[in-house]
Amino acid sequence: MSNRLNKLYEQWAGKQPAHIVRMAGAGSNREYYRIVSEEGESVIGVIGTSKEENHAFITLTRHFADAALPVPKVLGVSDDEMCYLLTDLGDMALFDALAAGRKAGGNYNEAEVELLKRAMRLLPKIQVAGARNLDFSVCYPQPEFDETNVMFDLNYFKYCFLKPSGVDFHELRLEEDFRRMARDLTGDKGNYFMYRDFQARNIMLDEDGNPYLIDYQGGRKGPFYYDVASFLWQASARYPDSLRKELIKEYYSVLSQYTDVPEQDAFMQRLNLFVFFRTLQVLGAYGYRGYFERKKHFIDSIPPALDNLRALLKNEMPYPHLVEVLKGLVKNAKAPLSSPEGDTCPLQHDVRTFSSALNNTSDNTLSASNSSTCQLVNSSTRQLVNSSTSQPQNLKTSKPQNLTVRVFSFSYKKGIPEDTSGNGGGYVFDCRSTHNPGRYEPYKQLTGLDQPVIQFLEDDGEISVFLESVYKLADAHVERYMQRGFTDLMFSFGCTGGQHRSVYSAQHLAEHLNEKYGIEVKLCHREQGISRVLERRGDE
Repeated sequence: MSNRLNKLYEQWAGKQPAHIVRMAGAGSNREYYRIVSEEGESVIGVIGTSKEENHAFITLTRHFADAALPVPKVLGVSDDEMCYLLTDLGDMALFDALAAGRKAGGNYNEAEVELLKRAMRLLPKIQVAGARNLDFSVCYPQPEFDETNVMFDLNYFKYCFLKPSGVDFHELRLEEDFRRMARDLTGDKGNYFMYRDFQARNIMLDEDGNPYLIDYQGGRKGPFYYDVASFLWQASARYPDSLRKELIKEYYSVLSQYTDVPEQDAFMQRLNLFVFFRTLQVLGAYGYRGYFERKKHFIDSIPPALDNLRALLKNEMPYPHLVEVLKGLVKNAKAPLSSPEGDTCPLQHDVRTFSSALNNTSDNTLSASNSSTCQLVNSSTRQLVNSSTSQPQNLKTSKPQNLTVRVFSFSYKKGIPEDTSGNGGGYVFDCRSTHNPGRYEPYKQLTGLDQPVIQFLEDDGEISVFLESVYKLADAHVERYMQRGFTDLMFSFGCTGGQHRSVYSAQHLAEHLNEKYGIEVKLCHREQGISRVLERRGDE
């Protein structure tokens, strides 16, 4: 255990602990410990990886406690907020208490239904009472649910689930429907706390079955419908429609005591829209976690999620092309198929598509230094995008060995890299408009090649949007240069220190061009003193 956490406990308790037990990790990189005194009293010690995230959780917890909401109490915090102590809420999560009902296919008994009702009665309290006098600027990674947030999740679904499924769609028409949905979802402005991860695993139960809330550090200002959709349409829970209606009624009754609510028909219409969005969002996550990371739990969750989608498509939705595409998606869904690795696949096309994508990218992607799962999924999705778009015929006979592309990362403080080819020109992209991980202590000694920085940038999403435009421009230029037999092209990415955003962008463009066109790419991270050559590949 961290000596700093041990020291923090000693400062709080005035003595050394009797023993310390590392607890099973959840989905994050935070480390949890149960720290027990000689008298048998225990607290939870947490070591975080992000100061901003820790600060959000600590501040929100104190705010919610002041509002008399059932959350753990913050007992102690290190000076740098990288570790802290909490009251011990025990080991029984609502998810565990509902295990029998899940195993019975959603046939929950009376006691389990009562636990669910308690959770639904608590949700409006944190959404409304928890939002009063709350400084939303503390929320991590952003203070408010907005259109950018929605578009990121919808594109996550497109690239990690829809494209690999093999279902045809029109890019521009789908994008129009995505943007229309983003406007619709963010049209209601309310001063509510959107928990964002309100699920059975994040609700702890005391000995009397009273619920306590944890893991709300990703919350932000937003509409109250999102959390209801997230909780009641969790794919693996398989709540029957009759139970959902009963729990929504419970929630609606309590919510109306705290704030003005639309009449029931209008409420349900808005809720259905958020259920629709949430279903697409989780399918994107299941595609990434299941097929790219090969985690069986997420693969197993896809069939019930598709069942939810199939039921939702019976409702009228003002997104004609998206609905058409999704109907094709669920129509192609068959009984699960076995992949060579023993996993299951809910779509007829998926085994071949995903296996091919992984096999084709694994050697080149993983051989690069500091490669990661995130780099693998990005490379895989880019290949899948490329394979779905027909290439110009003359690229088939062009010779990739004629063109060499040079890609640089640099710091603007030290000047733009010189073009030594003698041709002049090339592209210079300014990465400083995107969120800078270098502002935060945990990332200051790292670069855009290191996994924590990669995760930060990709979770934030701004760099992905930035690079989408870069790829389109770079692809068009490379293709034209190959057709004309030119031999040299240069791309440079600059940021403040030439360490994080520019390094990430240069690395990804270099890999993208080498993978797509087989051309030689000379990559130089100037301020890091790193150079490597991505060798050209012959015609396949």
